[in-house]
Amino acid sequence: MKIPKRLQPLVDDGLVDEVLYPLMSGKEAAVFVVRCGDDIRCAKVYKDAAQRSFKKAVTYREGRKDRSSRRARAMEKGSKFGRQQQETSWQNAEVDALFKLAAAGVRVPEPYGCVDGVLLMELVTDDEGNVAPRLSEVILTEEQAREDHALMMHYVMRMLCAGLIHGDLSEFNVLVDDYGPVIIDLPQAVDAAANNHAERMLLRDVENMNAYYGQFAPELLTARYAQEMWALYEEGELHPDYPLTGEHPEDEHEADIDGVLAEIQATIEEERERQERLQEADSPEE
Repeated sequence: MKIPKRLQPLVDDGLVDEVLYPLMSGKEAAVFVVRCGDDIRCAKVYKDAAQRSFKKAVTYREGRKDRSSRRARAMEKGSKFGRQQQETSWQNAEVDALFKLAAAGVRVPEPYGCVDGVLLMELVTDDEGNVAPRLSEVILTEEQAREDHALMMHYVMRMLCAGLIHGDLSEFNVLVDDYGPVIIDLPQAVDAAANNHAERMLLRDVENMNAYYGQFAPELLTARYAQEMWALYEEGELHPDYPLTGEHPEDEHEADIDGVLAEIQATIEEERERQERLQEADSPEE
């Protein structure tokens, strides 16, 4: 196929030997299957901010620290240099998260580096070499749903122990190979200790997982893993091998009506965006 403009520098530098075919194109990036020597990998080409339609990016960036005070000041001022640094920071956040989570025992694609806004990483496949499907495309037995959900909760817990929350976890951001779920798409990963929205994002991530797996194992719909994890995290008692139960007492404090209404509105907006992602996920890059 014709080499996309953004991938040409990687071909020129010998990092990519051949671009085989487009895998998918979404709101934040386009993904291509490429050959690097004898290995088949994928190249995630991040879209520029002007083209990217990922909403609430500022919310996700809250709490991220930049080691360079000059870059941090430029990003705050919104200068051209600052916008460029913001883009680099957004892209590097996924690379950093992938390395950090792999070291924490979370199944994510193995990263090989990010060059000029292109992330080279492992292509997740089944034993026959076919590209692994997204969770949204998989029908599970009741037993398999329970098993995979337990594994996913273990991964989310290990992410939290590593100080990260996915922030956009859903059945569209999980692949399933012959060994179970693999978490993908992490440029918006949230700093659990520094982001004021961390608890809400954790709750949403876990509820999305409960809702999908709960189609096949209904008891998962009422599980309270997120509340259990967050309470343990705040108390400093959460560790990577904590035996989660999915049980946590209901909060008996008076309901925050304004907060509830805001959450409902946010949920409606997020569901609309999820449906858009579903429609666009398989759209090939021109």
